[in-house]
Amino acid sequence: MKKRMVFKTFVYFLSISFLLLTNGFPRIVAEAAEKSFPIGEMVSKGEVNFEARENVWRKVEPSHFPVFQGVKIKTEKGVAGIALGNNSHIEVGQNSLFSFDQNDRLHLRQGGINFRISPNAELNFKIGSLLVTKSRSLQASKGPIVASPKNEETIGTISIHSNGAATVKSIRGPLFILDQDRAVLASLSSQDSVTIPSATVKGPSKALVAQAGETAKGLPEAAKVSGAATGMAGAGVEDLIWVWVGVALTAGMSTGIIIEDQEKEHPLCP
Repeated sequence: MKKRMVFKTFVYFLSISFLLLTNGFPRIVAEAAEKSFPIGEMVSKGEVNFEARENVWRKVEPSHFPVFQGVKIKTEKGVAGIALGNNSHIEVGQNSLFSFDQNDRLHLRQGGINFRISPNAELNFKIGSLLVTKSRSLQASKGPIVASPKNEETIGTISIHSNGAATVKSIRGPLFILDQDRAVLASLSSQDSVTIPSATVKGPSKALVAQAGETAKGLPEAAKVSGAATGMAGAGVEDLIWVWVGVALTAGMSTGIIIEDQEKEHPLCP
């Protein structure tokens, strides 16, 4: 009887596995595995939404919202604060649109942020074709590099203006603005700021280093980068939820089958 029960369970398992395979379940699970754990947690106030699916926006839970890689969030008439797992913090202003395209990189598409990066953490910010970083390892420049003080937080702000230009300010610690080739466009020390023209923000540039505290002038205009902002590749937020619901249901079905067979062989009431 025991062998028969094991055999029936195995057959049921194969049937369910075949059903999941034919519905593309492994692809969804593989994509979800990379994004199933949140990068950080967000609290918000006012009107803040996230993109559940392409062009489908829903309100976030203001008291606690897990931030996942690839999920776009827009604040509109609200503000938000994000605490990351590496002990860094980000404050997002109104009318901002952003996402984390990598665990350690925030892509700011609109609006402005204030950030505080932990001394031992790596966190970069993408604005158009440019990258704002505190790290020297990403640089391709052979010029002098400002050393980052040890055991000191990096604090700064980034704002994207309505005309597409972007202003970066360092409140504490060095910051570097890199182009798509990882060449340095500007290097900032504490209390320095620079405004990059919209043409440089949007597209490739072979510009020289901009002077801190001044608008970057004389930078050649480049072609505009086209293409929509990327959301979660393949699987949306709701897909991730349904993946784990499906796993739970599958486990429950298998458990129920085993219990049913056991009751048939060993009834509770003789």
